[in-house]
This record gives sequence, structure tokens and C-alpha cells, in this order.
Amino acid sequence: MPSMDNESSNVSQAEEIKVQANEAFKAHKYGQAIDLYTQAIELNSQNAVYWANRAFAHTKLEEYGSAMQDATKAIEVDPKYSKGYYRRGAAYLAMGKFKEALKDFQQVKKICPNDPDATKKLKECEKAVMKLKFEEAISVPESERRFVADSIDYHSIGTSPRSSSMPTQVGIAAVAVAFVAVLAMMLGAAAATMVAAVVVVVLGTWWWGGSTEVEPQYSGAKIEGDVVTLDFVKKMMDDFKNQKCLHKRYAFQIVLQMRKMLRSQPSLVDINVPDGSHFTVCGDVHGQFYDLINIFELNGLPSEENPYLFNGDFVDRGSFSVEVILTLFALKCMCPSAIYLARGNHESRSMNKIYGFEGEVRSKLSEKFVELFAEVFCCLPLAHVINQKVFVVHGGLFSVDGVKLSDIKAIDRFCEPPEEGLMCELLWSDPQPFPGRGPSKRGVGLSFGADVTRKFLQDNNLDLIVRSHEVKDEGYEIEHDGKLITIFSAPNYCDQMGNKGAYIRFEAPDLKPNIVTFSAVPHPDVKPMAYANNFLRMFQ
Repeated sequence: MPSMDNESSNVSQAEEIKVQANEAFKAHKYGQAIDLYTQAIELNSQNAVYWANRAFAHTKLEEYGSAMQDATKAIEVDPKYSKGYYRRGAAYLAMGKFKEALKDFQQVKKICPNDPDATKKLKECEKAVMKLKFEEAISVPESERRFVADSIDYHSIGTSPRSSSMPTQVGIAAVAVAFVAVLAMMLGAAAATMVAAVVVVVLGTWWWGGSTEVEPQYSGAKIEGDVVTLDFVKKMMDDFKNQKCLHKRYAFQIVLQMRKMLRSQPSLVDINVPDGSHFTVCGDVHGQFYDLINIFELNGLPSEENPYLFNGDFVDRGSFSVEVILTLFALKCMCPSAIYLARGNHESRSMNKIYGFEGEVRSKLSEKFVELFAEVFCCLPLAHVINQKVFVVHGGLFSVDGVKLSDIKAIDRFCEPPEEGLMCELLWSDPQPFPGRGPSKRGVGLSFGADVTRKFLQDNNLDLIVRSHEVKDEGYEIEHDGKLITIFSAPNYCDQMGNKGAYIRFEAPDLKPNIVTFSAVPHPDVKPMAYANNFLRMFQ
């Protein structure tokens, strides 16, 4: 009898804690919600709801690996619990694993055949998988791929409206019309009409969407010649603040100059800060342009006397990613020693396709820029070392001991991030509060403890690791006996987390970190993820 009473007491207590966890979740306190769901699970591990709810909280913190594990456990506890499959499918989706997500949403539909929401999400997932298969079918092997950047010469772009390319386009249009006419004779009018519609869309997008001539009425920021000046950058930033666009001709110039500059840099960049000087390190910005401007208002614009390092994840999630990346690139073009840029896990084609940057670029610039940014992101350095003492990287450390700075410098980074190895771990790994190494809560990379941090620092004669990659309530967190600092510079992340942003200001020669925190500032009413994958937005 006592054991049955205890079991009944545990069940009722677990339910009370679940209610508290749900309230924490509603208040966007996802870390607290996870702790409370964990307590409920410890009291009653046979309730699938607790596992699925904790999976949802992990998803909100972008801990998709942990979300998949919890959702799988919910399915094991109750194979007919549809939300277990639903939560796991959402986690797969967030990682870009559309085929795996499709299987789970098919199972949701099987369990709940009359659920309109399940039907809608299944159809969207099927579309995503079909699109993926199509892209795979038409993809060009890496060895045969030509760089888009090599096909663009911004110097040849004049101010007359499409004068140099008009004859070519008229000729191609004439060929297209003749092609449709032949189809009409061979296949009949109906089939020819369908093909004609496709031809019109493709030609129209290429003809008008690809225009890069500077119209006489354009009143925005202009680059005179090849030199990006401070006056241009200030004018461009003011235009962006007023939601005006930069002309594509100047956007091409900035991005192409940036590519040329980055290609000459090593994968690990050494930064020298003279005695008496200072240096600022910022974390993730994630397309929050107005918060980026606030950083510059608080700490000054980048210059040789006021240099910055932005530590990856410039884009995605926030809906002003184009403004952020063009501002950072223009500042680098203006003065290369004023600003350093590191690659984050979101400077990749797979992330940009899901989390908004690709859609935003397509909307604000053109399809050609989608490919161009992907090429430039592959040129970004992977890590920096300040005065041979402070190691700065977006994600974290490695699955093996003994990695030297020379190993990082030797990485061939000119590619999309792999799913394992040193480059992957630099971009994706996270610290953990206990020793050793563990599986990644994200499903990519790994978690590493204070002993791993300490050994890496000792092996490379370093004093401190600065990394980003994780939202923190105060904008930063000091861990691993003070030897590792996480810095995150996107306050009120995704307009819902309520966190502060932060940056670190180092003073040479002692390089003691001075952490400055700040709050979010207002921005125009364009929601985060406004340009994200349609399917992913359904889960926000």
C-alpha cells in the first residue's frame, strides 16, 4: 500500500510541476520550463506529454538534438501520441532534414486523419521534399561548378538603362518565341501555352529582376569609383534605417570586393592590439539591424582606432539581414583593419535556405545575390586570436584533444560546412557544465567541459576563449572557471526571448574583458522569420 500511495503522490506532484512548467513556457522562460519538465519526468517518466513538452522547449532554444531525443522518448512511451511525432518532425525540419521530417508528419496524419493542421503541414513538408529532390537532380557536381562572382564585373555596369544587354535579350526572347511556336505545332496549343507561361516567368525574372543599371532617379548612397568611403557607409546606413534599399550595382561592388579581400586571409587570423589600445568583440547579430546600429551608437563606429570583431551569425532569423551584412561588408571594404568578421554556422547555404536570409536576399536584391553570398560566406575565416592570448570562435572546441592553432590555420574552409570534423565543431559546438565531452544538444557538433577548455588553452599557450552561438539572458555568460565567455549581441532575440545583448571591450596589454550589456531598440513592424521557409514559419 505505501508504494502505491507514493506512486500516486508522484503522479499528482508531477502534474502540478507540469502546470508550472507550462506557465514558464508561456512566459518565454524556456530554460526554466525545461528544468521543471525534467522534475516532472523524474517523478513520472511514463507520461509522454512531459517528454513532448520538454522537446518543444528545447526547440525554442534551438537545441534540436535534445528535442529529437525527448520526442523519440515520448513516442516510445506512447506510440499513438501524435505530438511525439509532431515535435520530432519539427526538430528534423529545423535542422533541414526534410525527408526525416516527412516520415514523422506522415505518421501524425495516420494517427489524426481528420486533423486539418496535420494535413496542412504534411502537404507543406511534401512540397519541401519535392523541391529538395528537384534541386538535387539539377545540381552541378562541385568539380564542375563555376563561381557566380567570376561572371560579374561591376565596373561594366553603366548608368544607361540596359543599353549594353538589350540586343542580346531581344535576341533570346525571339528565340524563345520561335521555340514556343514549334512546340505548338508539335504538341498542340495547350501544351505550348503551359511552356510559354514558364518561359515568360523565367525571361521576365532574368530581364527585369536582373537589372543592375543605376537609374537617373536613384537618390540613395553611391560609391564613386572603387573606394568605399565613410560618407558612403553613413549614407547607406541612414537609408537602411529609413527602409530604403541600396542599388544592386553598389551591392555587387561591396560583396565582390569583400570576396576578394577574404580569399586572401587565412582560416585563423591573428589580430594585434597595440598597448594602450582597445578592441571590441560582438556575438550573434542575426539580422537585427537596428540593434547593430545601437551598438555603434553606444561604442562608436568601427575605425582603425576603434576596431571590432563580429563573431559570426550575422544573418537569418531577423528580417533585416541584408542590411546587416551589407553594412558589415561595407565597413570592412572601407577599412579592413577596422573590422574583422568570422564565420558562424548560419553563414551557410543550408541554414540560409531555412531561416530567412535566402528569401530576404531574393526579395530585396536578386537570385544572383543568393549564390554570390553563399560563395562569399565560404571565404570567411573560422577563428581569430587576439595578441596570441584570446581565442575567438563562433561555436567551440573539438571532439579530440591535441588540436593546435596551426591545425585550424590549415583547414581548407572554402566550402559549405561539413557535418563532422574540425570545421564543423568550430562552428557548432557548445560548452557544458560538467567535465569531458558529450553529445550536442543541437544534433551537430558536441558539448565540451571545463577540462577540455583548460587543455586546449594550455596546449596553445592561450588565456581565454570567447565564443558566441547561444542566446544568454544577460547577453553573456562566464563559464569553465572564468576561462570561457559566451557573448551574444542580439537582444530580445526573435522579438520574444527578452534577453539583453552584450559585447566585450578588451584593453591592451592586459586584455581584461570589460563586458557591456544593452537592451533591444524598436524596429519597423517586420516580424522575425518574415522571409523564412514557409513550412518553418508554420511552427513559429
